[in-house]
Order: sequence, then C-alpha cells, then structure tokens
Amino acid sequence: MKENLILQTLRIRPFLFLILSEFFSQFAMNLFNFALLIVVFSLARSNSAVSGVVIAFTLPSIIFGILAGVLVDRWNKKNVLLLTNILRALIVLPLVFLNENLFLIYLATFFVSLVTQFFIPAETPMIPILVKKKLLLSANALFGMAMYSSIFFAYALSGPLLFLFGKNNIFTFLTATFLIAAFFAWIVKIKKSVNFVSVKEESIKLGFSHEIKTILSLISKTKNLYHALFSLTLAQIVIYVLAVIGPGYAEDILKIKVEKFPILFITPAILGMALGAMLIGSFLHKKSKPSLTKFGLLLLSLSILLLPYGAEFESREIVQFINFYLPYILKINVMHIMTFLAFIMGLATAFVFVPANTILQEETSDEIRGKIYGILNSLIGVLSFAPVILVGSLADIVGVKEVITAIGLTVLIIAFVRIFITDKK
Repeated sequence: MKENLILQTLRIRPFLFLILSEFFSQFAMNLFNFALLIVVFSLARSNSAVSGVVIAFTLPSIIFGILAGVLVDRWNKKNVLLLTNILRALIVLPLVFLNENLFLIYLATFFVSLVTQFFIPAETPMIPILVKKKLLLSANALFGMAMYSSIFFAYALSGPLLFLFGKNNIFTFLTATFLIAAFFAWIVKIKKSVNFVSVKEESIKLGFSHEIKTILSLISKTKNLYHALFSLTLAQIVIYVLAVIGPGYAEDILKIKVEKFPILFITPAILGMALGAMLIGSFLHKKSKPSLTKFGLLLLSLSILLLPYGAEFESREIVQFINFYLPYILKINVMHIMTFLAFIMGLATAFVFVPANTILQEETSDEIRGKIYGILNSLIGVLSFAPVILVGSLADIVGVKEVITAIGLTVLIIAFVRIFITDKK
C-alpha cells in the first residue's frame, strides 16, 4: 500500500525542522503582537495608542517588503532564517525592563517588523529547496497547518500567558521562543548541491530597480503567478479585516463577551484549515491548483456573507423542526451556526493558501522566489493598511452586520469574476 503523501513529506527531516522553526517563530511573532496590544492598552487606556502598534508593525512591510525580497534572493536563506530569529530575540529582550515607555515599545515593534520583512521571503521559499516537486502541495498543506495553528495558540494564550508571566517576563518568554525557532533553523541541513546565491552578477550590477522591473514583468506575463499572488493577498486582507471587526461582531451580533470570541470562532476556523490542508495534501494533489484557489475564494465569500445572519437561520422552520426532535442540550442556536461557518471559512482559507503557495513555488526558481514573496508581503501591507484602519469606524457608523455583508459581497464578486470572466479571456 502506497504511503500517504503527508506522511512521506513529514519523513523529510530538514523539512520537519523547518516546520518546527516556523511554528515557534510564528507563535513568538503573533504572541508578541497580541501581548503588545494588551500591554499598550493597559498602559495608555487609548484605542489610538493601540493603533500606533498596528501602524508601527505595518509600515516596514510597505517600505521594505520588496527590497528585503531582492536582498534575500542574494543570500543563504537558511542563514537568513537563523539570523532573523536571533535578531528578533535581541530586539524583544530590552522590553523586559523598558515596557512602560510607549515610544520604546513602538520602536521595538517597528524594528521587529523590519527584521521580519527579511524572514518572510526566506521562510516559504525554503520549501522547494527541501522537498521534491511531487510533494510540494503536501508540504504547503503542512506549512499552512503549522502557521495557522501557531496563530491560534498565540491568540488563545496571549491573555493567560501575560497573566501567568506578568508584563516583564512575557518578553523573556518571547525571547526564548525566538531562540528556539533559531535553533531549529540552525539544524536544517541543506544539500551541498544547493547554491543559494544564484542571482546573476549582471542583475546585481544593474541594481534593485532592474531586478524589481524584471520580476514585475514576469508576474504580469505569467497568468498563474499573478492570480496566485492576488488570491493570497485578498485572503490575508480579509483575515486582517475580520480580526479587526471580530470584537464588534462578538458583542453586537453574537451577544457574547469579547474574551470568549477567540476560542469560539478561531478554534473551529483552525480545525477547518487543518482539514482542508489534509484533504488537499492527501487527496487533491492531482486537481488543478488555480481551480482549487477559485473554489476557496467562492467558499470563503459565501461563509462570510452568511456570518451575520445566524439568528435568521435559527428562526427558520427547518431549524425549528430539527430542534423539536433534539434533546435540549443539543438544540441548534446562533452560536452553533457561527461555529460551523467559522469552520467553513478555515476550510476555504486552506483551499486558497495551499495551492496558491504551491503555484508560486512551482512557477519560480530559487533566484527570484524571495522577490516574489517580498512583493506579496508589500502588497498585503499596502492594500490592507486603509481597510484595517477604516473598517472599525465604518462598523460604528453603518453597523457590524452591514460591513461584514459588504466584505462577503466584495469577495463573492471577485470570485465570480475569477471563475466566469478571467478564464474566458
């Protein structure tokens, strides 16, 4: 009997170490973000002060994202992963003693984000170096599961860990976690035949602008590449926007405390992401990757559209009929509907993330892959900046339900355009 592709991929020890490095690195990074939001709010008691953290974290991706991708393509990517984790540990460490000063917190946030701009173009492009082409889809499935589970654990544990360790020791814990990520990056073994510094001398002499123009030209001429970049950018922006509006959704529509929202919403979303990644990595590796991303976008849009209308579904005759025959403790309510939709959103995200990342890796060589992910990171930073800043105010003015509906409709229109119009051209 042929071994499952997911298990085959996990048997590749360098890739397993890369996954572990990514998990601890992403966990530390997201925990740093969530902890800072809590620390800054408790320090300043101001939403504006909290938005300062978001701005300090977003600006480096806008300013340095593409530049970092160009440089990473000239360097040894394993060494970049090692050094970026060590540098972030060193930047976070002073906050153990200096976490009462808002300016220093913003400064540390900015520099941690700046270093992360070099981490991102080295991280995912390492996968094709360690894994054979036939296992790339499974590898990206595992990579996505590790990334989203790290976000979940960071989000869920940020409050409890901050309470357990206190404001000072949480930064000690973060420093140690970044160093653990650095250790796993250090023990990743690369085949001697791999030459990281593969950018041609002529390109380097012509400078950054030439390299960026070349890569933008390639993207514009390669249909699968720009569609994959677009899908990943859109999915990430949607996640950011929903994260911002999440507390309002919890209080205004679900009528629950904000503190309960991460567990009740993010847990099923992560489980959906894990199932989607397993399905794609194990059973759908022969399906068209662009088709999988389109299906993911369509499913994502429908689940977002239905998200604010759980109460309406709860009152429907079919639900009432089912509830009549169920024991009281099993009766379907708005929370069950929301949990199911969160699960579907996670599943849909996997159908975008896994095949789209695989396309980026298959359609590019090692000498340009860092630039591709640098451009992706910059696109996310630039295009998410205004929506993330504005969505909270819009929800206050027109209502949470209306804003979520508008997000769902926007993604639905884009999905229909991708499915029925772009393929006709």
